[in-house]
Amino acid sequence: MQLPGLTILTDRADFLRASRAKRVSTPAFTLQYRPRENGTDAIRVGFTCSKKVGNAVARNRAKRRLREIARLVLPTHGKPGFDYVLIGRRDATAGRDFGDLQTDLVDALAKVHE
Repeated sequence: MQLPGLTILTDRADFLRASRAKRVSTPAFTLQYRPRENGTDAIRVGFTCSKKVGNAVARNRAKRRLREIARLVLPTHGKPGFDYVLIGRRDATAGRDFGDLQTDLVDALAKVHE
């Protein structure tokens, strides 16, 4: 799957590198981020929701919402050369107002890049 202006992380190694990097917590998700050293200018993003989030239906709904806020926010507020991983939270990701989700991501990115 391709989001305009974004590259989706699919390799486990990329997720593991991001898990050892810095993170910012918001009410609905956790944002892990790391600058890449290879110099590519693409913004890369990954999404994950563990079984703690709920059954498959709940996890997929949470990931769909995370993908949509990433599609709307990251091209304008993210920085090229960074990897971002959004991790869903139980009840909060799927149940939070969509506008608040977008605001959470904008605020998290502002903290990351200040």
